[in-house]
Amino acid sequence: MSYVIPPAPQASVPVVGTTQRFPVHRIYCVGRNYAEHAKEMGFTGREPPFFFMKPADAVLPVNPGETGQMPYPTLTKDLHHEIELVVAIGKGGKHIAAADALSHIWGYAVGLDMTRRDLQGEMKKQGRPWCIGKGFEASAPIGPITPAAQAGDVQQAAIWLQVNGTDRQRSSVGQLIWNIAETIEHLSAAWELQPGDLIFTGTPEGVGAVVRGDVLEGGIDGLGTLRVAVA
Repeated sequence: MSYVIPPAPQASVPVVGTTQRFPVHRIYCVGRNYAEHAKEMGFTGREPPFFFMKPADAVLPVNPGETGQMPYPTLTKDLHHEIELVVAIGKGGKHIAAADALSHIWGYAVGLDMTRRDLQGEMKKQGRPWCIGKGFEASAPIGPITPAAQAGDVQQAAIWLQVNGTDRQRSSVGQLIWNIAETIEHLSAAWELQPGDLIFTGTPEGVGAVVRGDVLEGGIDGLGTLRVAVA
């Protein structure tokens, strides 16, 4: 097969303990999936889950022990961090029941959903799509993927983020409004999930702004840490 222009490289994420990489197909994100974060964003209750997407090449993969370099994005003066558990899909499917959902998971990782909050807010006010606030280059920093069998009790794991060594976010994956299996059930009713899909499962309370020179370090028990500098 020949192409009129060279195809873009395959977006991928490192895998713990190996030189192999996980190819990225799509990036799905769950909005307002921790109760306390929903409250700080002005919402309450267990509303039906909703989703948005980032392009696959928004990933900023960070190798173990390294510090990723995220360029401060254009057009914004209010770049926010959102630490998240990321689910990596290994077996696709549509209308996946929650009882079967965990068998579709290849592994887990620590991720950041970086957000141009001012642009997102302006689009919300105007009733317009807010892709510009979420789907920009390097907006999805992610650490190496840990295979599910090695990840421990992810469902109850502690999740945290520090900025320049100071706590910003600290909670438990057990505080998800819609747990991992329920999220996959809802998501697969709307899209046919494919091997290589990543699901950012939502962020706990404590989101806030970062500036150039800040160093973000976050982690999830059993999955290691993710360290990113805002360049």
